Amino acid sequence: MPNKSSDELFQLIKSLEKSEKRNFKLFIKRMSGDDDLKIVQLFDAIDKADEYDEEILLKRNRSIKKQQLSNMKAHLYKQILASLRMLNDDKNVEMQINEWMAYARILYSKGLYMQSLKTIERIKQISAVHQQNTSLLLALELEKKIELLHITRSMRDKAELLSEEVDNTNRHIELQNKLSNLALELYGWYIRLGHVRDEKDITAIELFFKTNLPNVKGLELSFYEKMYLYQAYSWYNFILQNLPMYYRYTQKWVNVFVENPAMQKVEPVLYIKGLHNLLSAHFDTNNFEKFNEVLEQFEAFSETKLAESSANIRVQVFMYLYTAKINKYFLEGRFSEGIKIVPYIEEKLREYKLHLDMHRVLVFYYKIACLYFGSGDNEKAIDYLHKIIHQKSDLRTDLQCYARLLHLIAHYELGNYDLLEYLLKSVYRFMAKMKNLSIVEEAIFSFLKKSFKLSPAKVLAEFKKLKTELEKLENNPLETRSFLYLDIKGWLESKIRNVPVQEVIRERFLQTKH
Repeated sequence: MPNKSSDELFQLIKSLEKSEKRNFKLFIKRMSGDDDLKIVQLFDAIDKADEYDEEILLKRNRSIKKQQLSNMKAHLYKQILASLRMLNDDKNVEMQINEWMAYARILYSKGLYMQSLKTIERIKQISAVHQQNTSLLLALELEKKIELLHITRSMRDKAELLSEEVDNTNRHIELQNKLSNLALELYGWYIRLGHVRDEKDITAIELFFKTNLPNVKGLELSFYEKMYLYQAYSWYNFILQNLPMYYRYTQKWVNVFVENPAMQKVEPVLYIKGLHNLLSAHFDTNNFEKFNEVLEQFEAFSETKLAESSANIRVQVFMYLYTAKINKYFLEGRFSEGIKIVPYIEEKLREYKLHLDMHRVLVFYYKIACLYFGSGDNEKAIDYLHKIIHQKSDLRTDLQCYARLLHLIAHYELGNYDLLEYLLKSVYRFMAKMKNLSIVEEAIFSFLKKSFKLSPAKVLAEFKKLKTELEKLENNPLETRSFLYLDIKGWLESKIRNVPVQEVIRERFLQTKH
């Protein structure tokens, strides 16, 4: 039986805003006959339901017959999309261009060739301004057909110029596709595997990148070509944990939008994603001042009409802005204050549950767990870590591994020594299976294994020894990810000095700031 997580019509209706629901009702009354108004009843029934259950739906709406339901749902789905298209057709450049293309084809089919060509010219202008090469190519192909089959008395060298336009547009599309494919595949690599874990990973990612990177030297790149090139370099360096180069290319990514402000309206989500990655680069390199500058830029954007213009953009803004806000609390060592925004984040996770993929939700859970751990509330940290550990997902194996490691340390903090022996073996086996055991993790496991059997004086000496050992590994590229996911140095310092973790990190922040 379909349920709320799988029924597409249910998801679509639940994604509608009040204005969109009102517009749909008006659209149906205007466009449909009396027989079609039955779908409004189905719309209302699904809209009122907390989850999709066909048996309950049919029982509460006797006029809807089971044998009719499938066709009614398909018709309703189509009508909702039609009403949304009419409501939003002036907000999206691609939709505007598609509408003009439809007009050009209608005029052509009516034999009004010159009017069709005039419309195509408009499409070409809009496409060129907003760098929509695929739409431009479609317009050029229709123009070619008209010029080839009909006498339009166009300028003498029109055929030659048209062929040149098509060839030039095709070159840009081909390069753009190669760069966007590379960026997408690198992002997919990161989502599946996270950062490089060993020399084998480094060799594989370097070979893949060099093999698939197009030669762009000497070329004048378009907006999209630059953006996808910088995206590819950003993901490549992030996977390699080359943080200075990651910062360099995320900054270039954002700069492309700053230099072309009109494109922020065309590709707002890619602009938001660029800001998020730039913030991540400053966070990973502890660049407090630059982090705050970009965060202010992001917050200013979040208050614009564009940021509120669609559900998709609102979700992206929430996701990345609140990730940055949590990171700010981490940087400044204000974990207890950070906990105050958790209820709001939880509320938004519920509100946007139809829009958020599990990967994003897991990242929030991990960050929230770190807030509670840093504030000293280990039990609450464990609650959020359980949400990650018990999630059946093949995404972000590194996140699964570090959630288990933090879970282990939280139990150590609580003094749950009865559990530790089992957890140590279990977590070690899991991380080994995922090929996620670095020198840092091996050292932490070794320490934990023997620490709860030692006297307090000897444990303190072991803490100091482990801290010294890990400090030597901090600049090793293959060990960087361990320090990114967990501020293990802060935790060790807190144990050595017998003070809360957030006090150590707060002091570090204030010293760096001054």
